[in-house]
This record gives sequence, C-alpha cells and structure tokens, in this order.
Amino acid sequence: MQLRESNIRQLTEQTFDTLVIGAGINGASAAAALSGKGSSVALIDRGDFAGSTSMHSSNLVWGGIKYMESGDFKLVRKLCKSRNHLIRSYPSTVQEIRFLTTIDKGFRHHPLYPWAGTWLYWLMGSAFTRMPHFLRPGAIKARESIIDTSNAQGGFEYSDAYLHDNDARFVFSFVRNALDFGAMVANYVESLGSRREGDVWVTQVRDGIDGRTFEIRSRVLINAAGPWVDEHNRLTQQPTDHHHVFSKGIHLIVPRLTPNKRVLAFFADDGRLFFVIPMGRRTCIGTTDTRVDSPDVSVTEDDIRFVLDNINKRLELDSPLTSEDIISTRCGVRPLAVKPSGGNDRDFLNLSRKHAIDIDPNSYHLSIFGGKLTDCLNVGEEVVAEVRQLGIDMPYPEHRWYGEPDEAVREDFMHQASRMGLDSMTHPDASEPLSTRLWRRYGRQALELLEDIRLDPEQAQVLIEGTEYLRCELKLARRSEMVTKLDDFLRRRSKVSLVVSEATLHASPGLMEACRILFDDQAEQRLAEYWQSRQALPRGEAAEEAG
Repeated sequence: MQLRESNIRQLTEQTFDTLVIGAGINGASAAAALSGKGSSVALIDRGDFAGSTSMHSSNLVWGGIKYMESGDFKLVRKLCKSRNHLIRSYPSTVQEIRFLTTIDKGFRHHPLYPWAGTWLYWLMGSAFTRMPHFLRPGAIKARESIIDTSNAQGGFEYSDAYLHDNDARFVFSFVRNALDFGAMVANYVESLGSRREGDVWVTQVRDGIDGRTFEIRSRVLINAAGPWVDEHNRLTQQPTDHHHVFSKGIHLIVPRLTPNKRVLAFFADDGRLFFVIPMGRRTCIGTTDTRVDSPDVSVTEDDIRFVLDNINKRLELDSPLTSEDIISTRCGVRPLAVKPSGGNDRDFLNLSRKHAIDIDPNSYHLSIFGGKLTDCLNVGEEVVAEVRQLGIDMPYPEHRWYGEPDEAVREDFMHQASRMGLDSMTHPDASEPLSTRLWRRYGRQALELLEDIRLDPEQAQVLIEGTEYLRCELKLARRSEMVTKLDDFLRRRSKVSLVVSEATLHASPGLMEACRILFDDQAEQRLAEYWQSRQALPRGEAAEEAG
C-alpha cells in the first residue's frame, strides 16, 4: 500500500489543475487524458477503481446495434467508430468476435429484416469487421449445436468486439496510465463535498481506511461519480441539465457451455437482446433490464429465475441450468442520462447509454452522465477539450494517452519471452500461452515479470488453483496496482472471484500465500475482512460471488 499512502500525502501538497471524483471508466479515461496532455490531475474514488458499474458490464465493446431499431443512427455511427478505434488501439485486449443471433417464430420481425439491419450496421462501421451472413436454422445448428432451433425461423451472424479479460482490468489500465503520467491517484478516498473559494475548489475528503479527513484543492472539479453523480452535485449545490435514471442488469457466470469463441444472441421473452458470452473456461449469460430508483442493488431470486428460464428455453443442454450451476454473479446499474423534460416518459428500455457532459463555465465544474466502455476514448478527448476551454494549459496537446505500447516494445517482450522459454512454463489447463496473456494484461510492465521469473522460475507458477494468475503477478499488483483490500485483486485487478466458486476459493491453500504477498503482516486481517464482507452481502451476491 506504499503507493497509495505516498499519493495521499501528496494530495494535500499542491493545487491541482483538476480533481476527478470517481474512478469508473468515465473518471479513469478523463484522468488519463488530462494527465497525458500534461495537466496536473488528482483522481479519487470512495471505493476501489471500477468498483461499481464499470465492473458489472457484459464485457462487450459494441457499436450499439440495438439502437438501430429506434433510429438513433448518429449514436450508432459514433459508437462503431469508437469500437473500431479501440480494436486498433488495444489489439491484445479488444478483439473482434462473431455474434450468432437466432430469431424464433412469432418474433416481431422476419429474420431478413434484422439481417438487412446488420448490413447497414456493418456499413456504418466502415466495413471494419467481417461481413454479416444470413443463416437458416440448419446452418445455425451446424455452427452451434447447443442452440435449440426447433422454433427458429432463421438468424444471422455479424461482428462486434469484446474484452478478452475483464472490464475492471481494462478500466484500471487507464488509472495506471494516469499514474504513469504523474497523476495523484488514490482509492478508498471519499469526497464529503466541495466548495468554491475564489478561483479554487476545496474538496473535503475522508480516507476510508483510517478515517482521516483532509482537503484537496483544484482549479477544476470533475464529477465522474457514475451512478452517484446526482448525489455529489447535491453535496456541492451544483445544478445540471441532466440527471440519471437507473437500469439494473445482472449476469450469471456458469461452467463453459460451448468451446466455440462466439457470442450467442437471442431475444428474451421481454423482447430484449439476451447473450451467452465466452469467458475463458466459463460462460457469462444475461442480462436483465429492470428500472430501479437507487444504484444500490443486489441479485434477487426473480433475476436468477429470469436468466435461467430464458437460457434453458433457447439451448439444448445435457441438463437444464439450475442455480447449482452458478459460479458467480454480476449485478450493477446502468446510469442513463436524461433531461427532466425528456427521459422519464420515454420507453425505459429504449433509453441509450450515450454520455452527456454538463459544464458550468462560471464555477469550472463538469459533470459526466451516462456513458459506456465503448465510448471511453471519446469521453477522455471531450473532457480535455472542455477543460482547455476553461483556460487550463495542456503542455502536450498532441500526446497519445491511450493504447498499447509501440509494436517495438511488444516485439522486445516476445523475443525475451521466447529466449527464456516462457511459454513452456504455461500451466497445462491454461487457455492461452503465458506470453500472450502477460502482454495483454500488463503491456510494458510485463518486462518486469520476465525479470522476476528469470531470477526465480517459481514466480511463473499458478498461485490460486483454478485460475491463471502467477506469483509474479501478485508481486506486481502489490508494487504498482494499489491493491488495498483483497477484493480489489480477486474481483477487479483479476477475475478470480468471477471464475472460481467461493467454496473452491475458501479451500485454496494459495489464497493465504497471495494475501501474504499483497499485505505482509496484515494478511490474516485482510483475509478475515474479505470473508466477513462476503457474509454481509445479500444472498444473490454472497452465495454466487458477485463483485
């Protein structure tokens, strides 16, 4: 925790150009963009990085094909361009994947109608991905034998993209970039409200670990608190044009249903898109779309029943999925940006995830509403433009603040990995070679892992059974990823608690060793706190391992 403690000390020692409150995808990308352009930035979150909406996504990076039906073509075009940009910028992490969609008899459209829509979608995406194909029921069955085609009219296959690892890990890559660019970043630091004193914002904050309070001073204040943007604006008495309404979504993680690397898409009983998404040796299924009044949500028995009923109706499995098959769950809210005069009366299911940035130029205050992973680079660039308009200097306006390291760095890593025989150390049950996996997760920092393994080959051993995380990865997490609580690593820097059942994790002898690497003499305390927090969760999250 040395990095966190050092940063907290420095948060009080200067007046920053910008303080960003909230380290989900909006706040993380804003902080990375601003600091990459040379602005002085502080970034805080009252929980862990990506600790809310940004860790409960479908792991999809898509152009919003569902918005085609509502005619929001401008948004679709923008999201498709963003998706393409992410694929080019993060080739190891954001990858094209095929979506196989089955249309049942009695659906509101003949399959040829949405198939034609996929061609328009493909063209709006600059024909960047593979072409769509129309499929008759027999062709669907040939591609994916587990689909029940007895009631199918037909279907189609088209391309979008997905995150190879988990969403929270992707968000942290922006936090890590911000740190590398000199931003002062700290998790578990809660804003208690901000006030304007002359030309400076003074934000009172509390350290969630030891309870200390202190102040952070900044010229600009950015409210990127995700679902809690409205709440923080009330603390600062900041009026805005937009506000949030909330949709709860859940996913269930189950044992792998098919070895094929494609997303299976259906229309659920309520008419909304429903997915079966590959997750290594697991499968993610969902989601729900339930309007709620608060961002504090949990999985209910009705949620689980809805997902299981819909998937069992559409797949031919050896035996139907039951709650006993659930390894973990994801449950969060989508914050949807609306204006008082134009959102509450609309069809709730048709509200889009587009973001909105409200600016008060008189008080130098920005509020970021809505948004999604696909749009993160746009958010960062738009925030930079707005902050520059407020008169904040950007010494390096052309600097590229996102993306994987240059190809030369990757070639150097792969060459060194090959010379030391890294891939021969890959665990027999692993889903991919070690060199591929370590580069995707850590980029330039993966070179540090090679050095650790050269000095001690045991650093290449899997530490927690049933996962794909090595001893050296734990050491890197301790050094540079600000792991403050055990759940930060198990659920957000990694996806261990998503893919390993709670019972298996509890019995793992490697878990205590992981705690010792991360927390030294606090290992037993952090482990006890973790299990205590699991018991305090509602049934759906405690029993099924939601993050």
